[in-house]
Amino acid sequence: MARLDGSVDDAEVLAVQGGINDIAQGVTVETAAETLREMVRRGKELGLGVVLADVLPWNNGWPAAEPEIRRLNELIALLAKEEGVLLLPFHDTLEDPDRPGRMREDWTSDGDHPSVAGYRRLGELAFRLPG
Repeated sequence: MARLDGSVDDAEVLAVQGGINDIAQGVTVETAAETLREMVRRGKELGLGVVLADVLPWNNGWPAAEPEIRRLNELIALLAKEEGVLLLPFHDTLEDPDRPGRMREDWTSDGDHPSVAGYRRLGELAFRLPG
């Protein structure tokens, strides 16, 4: 949030994704969701189009962080609906159907972040924007 205003020069759209670092640092999911709401609202105030991505599966945080990620994603979906912004389904796009709560090994580079194949999958499936 602190870097938002300085990061959007010449931007037309703000893509907001966050929460996993908050969970890793022990911030409550309610506080993380409220910070994301502030970012969405600030983007709108700046006249930007805003999209919101939910939190990815986190292999290295599994299983301990799984309940918090699921709860935060519920709050993010509600936030997107309340704020009238598009929700990008990052979690479901990269969740391994054979290992719920985690990405497939070929979709992550390090257990924290998507690999090239994971980003490709997000681009092909999650970023189907209207228009």
